[in-house]
Formats: sequence, C-alpha cells, structure tokens
Amino acid sequence: MKLFNTLSRRKEEFVPLEEGKVRMYVCGPTVYNLIHIGNARPMIVFDTVRRYMEYKGYEVNYVSNFTDVDDKIIKKAIEEGVSAEEISQRYIAECKKDMAGMNVMPATTHPLATQEIDGMIDMIQTLVDKGYAYPVADGTVYFRVKKFKEYGKLSHKNLDDLQSGFRALQVSGEDQKEDPLDFVLWKPKKEGEPAWPSPWCEGRPGWHIECSVMSKKYLGEEIDIHAGGEDLVFPHHENEIAQSECCNGKQFARYWMHNAFLNIDNRKMSKSLGNFRTVREISEQYDLQVLRFFMLNAHYRSPLNFSADLMESSKNALERIVDAASSLKDRKAAAKTESVTETEQTLIKEAAGFVTKFEEAMEDDFNTADALAAIFELVKFANTNVTEESSSIFAGSLLDELVKLCGVLGLIVVKEEENLDKEIEDLIAQRQEARKAKDFARADEIRDQLLEMGIILKDTREGVKWKRA
Repeated sequence: MKLFNTLSRRKEEFVPLEEGKVRMYVCGPTVYNLIHIGNARPMIVFDTVRRYMEYKGYEVNYVSNFTDVDDKIIKKAIEEGVSAEEISQRYIAECKKDMAGMNVMPATTHPLATQEIDGMIDMIQTLVDKGYAYPVADGTVYFRVKKFKEYGKLSHKNLDDLQSGFRALQVSGEDQKEDPLDFVLWKPKKEGEPAWPSPWCEGRPGWHIECSVMSKKYLGEEIDIHAGGEDLVFPHHENEIAQSECCNGKQFARYWMHNAFLNIDNRKMSKSLGNFRTVREISEQYDLQVLRFFMLNAHYRSPLNFSADLMESSKNALERIVDAASSLKDRKAAAKTESVTETEQTLIKEAAGFVTKFEEAMEDDFNTADALAAIFELVKFANTNVTEESSSIFAGSLLDELVKLCGVLGLIVVKEEENLDKEIEDLIAQRQEARKAKDFARADEIRDQLLEMGIILKDTREGVKWKRA
C-alpha cells in the first residue's frame, strides 16, 4: 500500500510502527457553528482511509479532536450571552449529527481540548525546561522556532524566507518575542474568556499545542499517520512537529496526509462571497450519501469544485449503484433455483477481477475515483449477466461483492430500511391476527408501535398497505 507523504513529497510504501496496527490522528473542526462542506472533505476522505485499513485487517486507533476553546467560540458565546462551553457542546452535537448523515464512523477517541489542559501545561513546562520555550512578563509562553533546526521540513519553507515575510507583516505582540517567528504556547486570559491556572499566568493554550498533546496521550509519542486539510500544513502541522519532536525527542509522525481545497463554482468558499455551504444545508437538498459520493469521485489530493451540476450527476451515479443492488436483491429473492451453473461459476471468477481493480486503486494512494470506476464495472457486469433465470447464489454473490466494496467507501447501497421491511411485515401480520381474534386492543397497540417507527397503515380491499411517513 502506497501513500503520498507530504513530508517527503513522494509516494511511500506504508509500513506501520507496529505490525497489524495503525495509529492515526486527524485534526477535527473548531466547533463554533455548523460544519461546512470544506470541513466535510477531510472527514469523509480520512474515514475512507480508515475503512480501507480495517478492510485490509489493520486494527486502527483513530483519534480526531474537537477544538472547543478558541477565539471564534468565545466571540460567538459573547454574542449570544452564553458560556463558551454551551456553544462548543451545542455544535459538537450538531457536528456528530452531520457526521452520521455522511456515514463517517465515530473516532476511537474524540478528545476535547478543554479536557486535556493539564497535559498541555506539562508539555509546555517540558519545552521551557529544555530551553525550547520561554515565558515573557505578561505570562505568555512562546516556542523558540530557530532552536528546532528542522523547522519547515513539512511545509518545505525556508526560515530566511519566513523571516523576511514576517518583517513585512508586523505581528501584534512581536516586541516581546525573541524572534518574530516564535509562536504562542500559552496566553493570558482576557476579560470574559475561559481560563485555567498555570505556572505562568491564568490563561489558555495556543491552538497548536492542543493537537500535540492529544495525539501523544491517545496514540503515543510516535504515530503512523497524521492527517488534515492542506490549509493546516503551515503553520499548524509544522508547529505540531516542532513541539512534539522537541518535547519527546522522537519523530512525531511517519506519514503526513493532506486533502486539497474545495471550491464552490470555481471560487474559494467564503462568507463574503455568499457561497458558504453548510453540510446541513446540503442535507436539505440531497441525501448526504450523495455528498460522500461526490467527495470520493475525485482524488483526495486534487482540488475539488462543488457545483449543483456535479451534485446532480453524483446523485444520478449513486442511484445507478443503488438500483443495481436493489435489482440483485430482488433477483436473489425471486430466483427459481439456488444451484450455480458452470457458466455462473466462471462469471463469479470473472467478477473477482473487479475486487482486484478496486484494491489496486485504493493501494495506490487511496485513489477513490478509480475505485468507484471498478464498482461501476461491477454494476455493468451484474446488470448484463444477472437475469430472471439466474440462481440465487449467483445474484447473491454479486450483491455481496457490491455491498462490500461500497461499504469500504462508506456508501450504503442496501438501505437499513429495507432490512426493516420484514419486521414491519411481521408486525402487520400480527395485527391482522389480533383483529381476526377480535383483540382490538392488541391491534391498536401494534398500529401505534408501527406509527412510532414512522409507518402509516392503510386498510384497503386488497389488504393492508403501508408506507413510510
């Protein structure tokens, strides 16, 4: 399995630190509002990486944080006249709803920055003790960038170029820094802000230290994969490397993965342009499986352009897969025979080639676009070769293959609702029995139960019909 490592700028063979196990950290959102589709891209991309790793038999410890203390959260809390905690908890809950809609698996651990403050203070103290950080008069603690000789190795930036850039753009508070490049590890509280006691002052951590600490606590000092959007390469991930490697004396992460930007109608997404799209808004127009399909229909390192036309074509393409799965399910159920013919056995062997193509695409830096192409080849193969005369085993084997491959991409092609159909039919049959036995109380009880499940019954001459509310 090869993946593109931002650190080396080339594809590398993936070799985990510990055989059969993957330690993976993905930077999560700052929770001050509903997540937007730019937040959704890394969530979907790296959830798919995790799913493929698990498909290949790896045990994945997947950690993705929520940044729940930040200037934007505090600003929103002040605007609403509530606590920062109330804002962050509200939007963590909303984020989890959207993640479930996109079929993003919950992380092994979703740490919150505010619950890891002690660890941050410990790491900052270690950096101060080792001479990599220094406090100033007001209690702010800065990291000494120039003391870490490898600074810039991830973003491939030159320190001298950075230095001249900083001279052109004076940073507030720069006068108390030893060097304009130094960045904040701890800052003093302002009026009305959440704060924690520390050896330097009552205050709160800088953003970069949070991920270093949460990664170390839940995954260890060295990890396999660190991932996020390409906007995080500099300064966030660069600073994480500096802090972690100076504190722990070890390489922080073996592989760095970054997804490319997402544009809207060929323009950068921004509130000022009025093209800002939240996942919740998208969910009002489309099933979020369509958004997931759209995201995976491009390579994660390619810039992606979001438009109404592309979403419509994604919706239609996904429907082709879902329809093929539904047709296979019907053919399997209605098959006149179970026994596989010799011809079908040959076709089953041929179909295994689509799994090989799918895996080859995923092994080549998670090329989900090519993996989807393999799935469409399987769909065409199934539509061409499965007929009313096919055996249930033949139809079932192609259905299983289709469901399995789509599942690796997090695409649900056989809806759970369909699995509920039997339970609904059974309850309707029980209700009919109760009515025959004149047990109307039981019949009404079952009707109410079905109503709670969102099922509406209609008694007709042809029998009981039902539909979802």
